[in-house]
Amino acid sequence: MNTTIRLRDLAKMIDHSLLHPTMTDEAIESGCDLAKKYDVATACVKPYAVSTARKVLSGSDVGVCAVVGFPHGNSTVSIKLNETEGAIKDGASEIDVVVNIGKVLGEDWDYVSTEIANINHLTVGNDAILKVIFENDYLEDRHIIRLCEICSQHAVAFVKTSTGYGFVKQANGMYSYAGATDHHLKLMREHCPASIGIKAAGGVRTLDDLLRVRELGVSRIGATATEAILEEAKRRGYQ
Repeated sequence: MNTTIRLRDLAKMIDHSLLHPTMTDEAIESGCDLAKKYDVATACVKPYAVSTARKVLSGSDVGVCAVVGFPHGNSTVSIKLNETEGAIKDGASEIDVVVNIGKVLGEDWDYVSTEIANINHLTVGNDAILKVIFENDYLEDRHIIRLCEICSQHAVAFVKTSTGYGFVKQANGMYSYAGATDHHLKLMREHCPASIGIKAAGGVRTLDDLLRVRELGVSRIGATATEAILEEAKRRGYQ
């Protein structure tokens, strides 16, 4: 029986992800019910679903996380700001924004820094927190390090590895992604102060995955396998 980590500690590491483009309103409501049942950190939804999620989660200790500029980060800064403001007004307490990946790869760091600064200022000013999604599959280590430096400069709440939809074309012509790799998680933890959380998303599907990334300094994960992870934790004696 595990006595050092509580079941609730594990649950509160999870943003239950409800972001697949095929999800109906009924599926989102059902997912929010599951998030409520397991008392996770948040249910993570698309902007239009924030008010629905807030209604389902009312009376619980589960927050609503909204994605912005999802999944490719290509919206203008003004659109991202509008999305952020709207999501917070609808009840989101956390915002996961995708960086402008093309600007990152082009190393237009002034643009990237200004975008992050403006969105963080708006978010914090409305008593919410910001997580910045890098989409590491598209990036080299130097890009990730520079993004960590920029996010540290602007004191965002979290940096996040992936959207879960950053598919990269492989040599065989198929598309896949690695998601939250140990290498990238270690790199992000090394280049961010302790005050900034690390969120692992993409590929964290089992309790062992969760425990492994926790040891690497991760304090939040994005997961669709929430029920399987926490039921396995119960079976192993986490209380």
